[in-house]
Amino acid sequence: MEFLIEVDKLKQIERKTKIIGGARQENDAEHSWHLAMMALILQDHANLDVDLLKVIKMLLVHDLVEIDAGDTFAYDTKGHEDKLEREMKAAKRIFGLLPQEQEAELMGLWLEFEQKESAEAKFAGSLDRLQPMVINHLNNGDTWQKYGITSGQVLNRNREIANGSEKLWDYAQLVVRNSVEQGILKE
Repeated sequence: MEFLIEVDKLKQIERKTKIIGGARQENDAEHSWHLAMMALILQDHANLDVDLLKVIKMLLVHDLVEIDAGDTFAYDTKGHEDKLEREMKAAKRIFGLLPQEQEAELMGLWLEFEQKESAEAKFAGSLDRLQPMVINHLNNGDTWQKYGITSGQVLNRNREIANGSEKLWDYAQLVVRNSVEQGILKE
């Protein structure tokens, strides 16, 4: 129960991306739920067969470390310098609230997601990269414009979508092209 109460704090971690419609910032819990739904619906677009339950588990635990480490904005190069160190410390504390077997399972899922080597981790990572792109597009480029992000930055940051799903990478590139054509993302 201590772990379950602790992870409720994920609802308080705001992301840079606003919810679709732009009324407020998305929080990490909403982001994780949305990714789990994406996995359920888009699993047939993975490059390889994936264990859907494992993908969903990864997506539900991948941002729990942000309770302590905070959300690091995708385009914040300085913030990424010590991101892994901050997140590893957080993972040990948060997953350490669980019985040893569950701690090992969740830590393993989190590390696998971070390493992006298995088919499941690659697909989960693809969804994690795609979701904010789609939301930014639907919000008229709000976050991209606020932080002066260019189409080159978006494409470069999100190329790894192809590692988990070529189809979703094609879609992501279409989103970027449409965003540039609509004038909501600078080239």
